[in-house]
Amino acid sequence: MSKTNDKSALIAMSGGVDSSVAAYLMLEQQYRCEGVTMRLYRNEDLGRSQFHTCCSQRDIDDASEIAFQLDMPFEVLDFTLDFKKQIIDKFIRVYEAGGTPNPCIDCNRYMKFTKLLQFARQKGLSFLVTGHYARIEYDASNRRYLLKKALDDSKDQSYALYMLTQEQLAHTKFPLGEKSKSEVRQLAEQLHFTNARKHDSQDICFVPDGDYADFMEQYTGKNYPEGDFVNEHGAVVGKHRGTVRYTMGQRKGLGLAMGAPVYVCGKDVAANTVYVGPESSLYVDSLLAEDMNWISISKLEGPMRVKAKTRYRQTEQWATAYPEGECGLRLEFDVLQRAVTVGQAVVLYDGDIVVGGGTISQVPAPKDEPKAEVAL
Repeated sequence: MSKTNDKSALIAMSGGVDSSVAAYLMLEQQYRCEGVTMRLYRNEDLGRSQFHTCCSQRDIDDASEIAFQLDMPFEVLDFTLDFKKQIIDKFIRVYEAGGTPNPCIDCNRYMKFTKLLQFARQKGLSFLVTGHYARIEYDASNRRYLLKKALDDSKDQSYALYMLTQEQLAHTKFPLGEKSKSEVRQLAEQLHFTNARKHDSQDICFVPDGDYADFMEQYTGKNYPEGDFVNEHGAVVGKHRGTVRYTMGQRKGLGLAMGAPVYVCGKDVAANTVYVGPESSLYVDSLLAEDMNWISISKLEGPMRVKAKTRYRQTEQWATAYPEGECGLRLEFDVLQRAVTVGQAVVLYDGDIVVGGGTISQVPAPKDEPKAEVAL
């Protein structure tokens, strides 16, 4: 693994306040910095005109303005074809297979920390800098780089960074890891950044209105057909509007009047069936994950006590991790977990250190339904 002390950096600029302040902090540390923004899509290509999301033309303009204010070289890289193949196409593929994808994690993995690090090397720059709230430390005793939670727990983004390799961690810096969001905004205002009060992006960048199923139909030209809602007893209780429109634990938008609340607790894409049942059907005691990336350890050799998150905003839960096959994981929770969803990430923690993470590939079936297994 290569290490460097050269003080040069490529700043990944989203147009938001976080990456703008990250750029300023690196310049304050006397780094030779260049800014870059990725053009990942064009709104007209997606049939969208909204700009209330990240990676829009407005964001590119904002990033350019901040770079100019900081007197920092800046350019825009067009990665629209890569983004379509690696992110949008996978997003659609996982939904069509019955899972629920996490495109922001995939974007970190395939775009930010792969494409931009490659570009930094081409430019002769030693580090990639982003505005993520997380920390990187080198553990000399184990000769491994560690990914740690941000000090501001409310903004911690380590869950979405679990895929970082040792080589990537060695050449990445997160200058906001020890700061709070309020400190970042205050500094941006002191610097008179035009984006100091810009809202954080909450939506999937290429689905700014949140209707991902409508986006999929427009983008693919497909019509996802209606099918049966089936209850825990095997009885048909209504018609759904296409399996891609539903995800584990969903209650709203089902259009079912059954005398008591019911939730999506499984899908069978081949049979075009969505299973619904009481909330008790959502709880499981374990999961299987694949494509694991280990950070604090080189490999899971045996049972390990960890805390785990299966959703970004979830409170970590105690569990025991077991190796499963070549690069898989079996995770057994101490307490039943609600609505664990195939396609989402599971991330393991040891205190504030990220042990590793992977993609949830299978969860136990509610009652007698088929197992929720998806080819991702």
